[in-house]
Amino acid sequence: MQVNSEPTTRQDPPRPAGPAPRSPKASAAVVGHQLSAGDAEKAAALRKMKLVALGLLIAMAIIFVFAFALQKDYPWLQYLRAAAEGGMVGALADWFAVTALFKYPMGIKIPHTAIIPRRKDQIGASLGEFVETNFLSEQVVHDKLASVNVARKAGQWLAGPGGAERVAKEGATVIRGAFKVLNDDDVQAVIEAMVRKHLLAPPWGPPVGRMAERIFADGHHHNLVDLLVDRAADWVDDNHETVSRLVSDRSPSWVPQFVDGLVGDKVYVEILKFVRAVQSDPNHQVRQSIDKYLNDLAQDLQHDPAMIARAEDLKAQVLGDPEVRELASRTWGTVKNALLSAVDDPDSELTVRFKATVRDFGLRLVTDAELAGKVNAWIGDAAGYLVRTYRSDIAGVITDTVARWDAEETSQKIELQVGKDLQFIRINGTVVGSLAGLVIFSAAHLVFG
Repeated sequence: MQVNSEPTTRQDPPRPAGPAPRSPKASAAVVGHQLSAGDAEKAAALRKMKLVALGLLIAMAIIFVFAFALQKDYPWLQYLRAAAEGGMVGALADWFAVTALFKYPMGIKIPHTAIIPRRKDQIGASLGEFVETNFLSEQVVHDKLASVNVARKAGQWLAGPGGAERVAKEGATVIRGAFKVLNDDDVQAVIEAMVRKHLLAPPWGPPVGRMAERIFADGHHHNLVDLLVDRAADWVDDNHETVSRLVSDRSPSWVPQFVDGLVGDKVYVEILKFVRAVQSDPNHQVRQSIDKYLNDLAQDLQHDPAMIARAEDLKAQVLGDPEVRELASRTWGTVKNALLSAVDDPDSELTVRFKATVRDFGLRLVTDAELAGKVNAWIGDAAGYLVRTYRSDIAGVITDTVARWDAEETSQKIELQVGKDLQFIRINGTVVGSLAGLVIFSAAHLVFG
């Protein structure tokens, strides 16, 4: 039963369709507000059924009057009178019963009438309790989810045509909306705070020393040393004149020039031989000295207070307040622009990869029974937790909503939904009453004459 809870605008009620006088405030035939197309159709059907029920009552009354007046001349009319009399009683009794659900019959405050307007809040509470007990049960939710196999259905949709595209489209909308809501200054402040907490606050020396110790122990620095030695050898090989000139420039002025040339050539040759030796010998003393220096540096960074302090000074120089703020600004700007550009372009690498990942996940949900079982179990546990934790709050929505409704308007809304079927009670009451009156009179006449 669906009930419209939106505010309404009152209109004049239509003419009454039953024996009882109508209140100027409301009509049982039409809800006093602008009706939707569906509700207008229901209101018309309700009026029609009320006219049918009223017509039967009037027909029974007419038959009764004529039969009562002519029964002495035509004794067989006594049976017709008894049937009409029973029909009127049944029609009036069922009219009273149906009317008592929604209003006071004829405006008289008879006890146990106008049930829905008077007990609206209790009905809402009972309805909420009924939903909570019978529909928001953890076992009911688990059984329903188990029968549906959510993971397989979701996998088929994700792997099928349009599923991944729809997810990507909705995800792009969420990302764009999030960027509109987020304040750039606030996000940059959060990034700056995280940088200070996780990057600047801890001392750099010990972790850098431990990382360097592992690198040096595994010999990963040897490639860098080889590169430096190779570059040094190439430089010496290409700068014979530079080496000779450095020697001659630093020799005394009284030394003959040809001697400077001989000494320069000798120095160059020795330097080249030395560099070539270091280059060709992986166990050269220079290489060992470099290894020892680097290992000592790694230990000092971990344990030497002076070296740790120097590392902290270096950190402060490299990442001061302006640098941190600029880093946070650049990081957020880069991430934001990259994501917006990616989600706006359906052919971007991020979008294409995301769609492929979604389709692959959907296919795995369909083909991998173990994964589907895990997903179904997770969904069941999540739904069970929600129902277990919030079932009262969910059911409370029904109770609170009904409590906010106007009592008279609520009665009109409910009558609009079920009133047509209730009019059959009046019609059936007329027919059953007629048959009962006829049977009772016939039996009494047969027994007593």
